[in-house]
Amino acid sequence: MIFIVVKFNVKPDWSDRWLDLTREFTESTRAEPGNLWFDWSRSVDNPNEFVLVEAFGEDAAGDHVTSDHFQQAMQDMPQALAETPHIISEQISATGWNRMGELTIDSGDHV
Repeated sequence: MIFIVVKFNVKPDWSDRWLDLTREFTESTRAEPGNLWFDWSRSVDNPNEFVLVEAFGEDAAGDHVTSDHFQQAMQDMPQALAETPHIISEQISATGWNRMGELTIDSGDHV
């Protein structure tokens, strides 16, 4: 899988509108056949920083970056950004999320 994390530093006046600005891009990407996940989070330390965690099947990332919705997002996003986003993009051997071995939660009922 191709595992990608991108940090977006958004202008303060765009922080409350960022998810609306990226909604169509997000929904279209999630509908792509090779997309495994495409999840946004907001930093607890910096309310203007949004983190995108995404993953694609090994042959799907190329189709993603050449899609119309990706190209449109690359035109729409700059107006809201304070700086060029930071990215980590790696091909990894995992096929999905695994359970954390160091912290296990018993799913039984507790009173």
